[in-house]
Amino acid sequence: MLTGKLVLNQSGTPEFVFRVFTNAPEFQALLFTLFLLLYLMIFCGNTAIIWVVCTHTSLHTPMYFFLSSLSFLEICYTTDVVPLMLSNIFGTQKPISLAGCGTQMFFFLTLGGTDCFLLAIMAYDRYVAICHPLHYNLIMTKKLCVQMVMGSLSLALFLSLQLTALIFTLPFCGHYLEINHFLCDVPPVLRLACADIHVHQAVLYVVGILVLTVPFLLIFISYVFIVSTILRMRSAEGRQRAFSTCSSHLTVVLLQYGGCSLVYLRPRSSSSDDEDRQIALVYTFVTPLLNPLIYTLRNKDVKGALRNSIFCKSASHCS
Repeated sequence: MLTGKLVLNQSGTPEFVFRVFTNAPEFQALLFTLFLLLYLMIFCGNTAIIWVVCTHTSLHTPMYFFLSSLSFLEICYTTDVVPLMLSNIFGTQKPISLAGCGTQMFFFLTLGGTDCFLLAIMAYDRYVAICHPLHYNLIMTKKLCVQMVMGSLSLALFLSLQLTALIFTLPFCGHYLEINHFLCDVPPVLRLACADIHVHQAVLYVVGILVLTVPFLLIFISYVFIVSTILRMRSAEGRQRAFSTCSSHLTVVLLQYGGCSLVYLRPRSSSSDDEDRQIALVYTFVTPLLNPLIYTLRNKDVKGALRNSIFCKSASHCS
């Protein structure tokens, strides 16, 4: 049943509306303010990381190139979702067309998939830096770093295009279909189809394994070698620095992969749209927000560069 006010459309083309969080005006204003503040913090925090990495030559290394790429993805990722989400908070359900829903899903899956691949690449970068430090510069060349990022984006584009196209070939019965979510995500949209979706569910699991399970296994294997190497280090300071760098990355990995796996790889019989919507809030807001916080508060190089930028009196004093 549709809740809240619905903006009517005279055309007979199927359209989607998102279920509102609440119909209480005071809570609507609170949620709007909260989500807007979180989005602005995500945008400003990740923009600050990109700016610092680009303007400080001491941070022109593969590790920070991947970090700035991750920050750029987080900005695009939340921007794909939050503006439309905010416009629907105040109880007026604004319909989104079939094409609009498909477009949002495509970019959401592409950016999310690239994010997961990039986290695996960052684990490989840490593996080379810690396990093969003498060959690090020879292996992690600028050309290879760019190729890995572009390869991640290309693979995510291919998989998301195939999945989105497959889903939107399904018939949707009715003119106004309510999505029990705040975005056009795959599971809630699939539930609205009036046709057999077993093949589509199977494809979703295959894509989920390629995007989540395989990269996570590569991350796990990388960290087995990393931890083994760190434990053999003689210097306590070296071990502490290595563990600090890796723990920041692992925190983001666990949040991103954990939340996404619960939504895309959990059996449909043991999940619900309400649970999926709550979990999606984690990787839509919490992970992109923690990314700049974790990497700045736990990283001496980034903190030093930020401090240098803030307190620099003239451009000649900046590194």
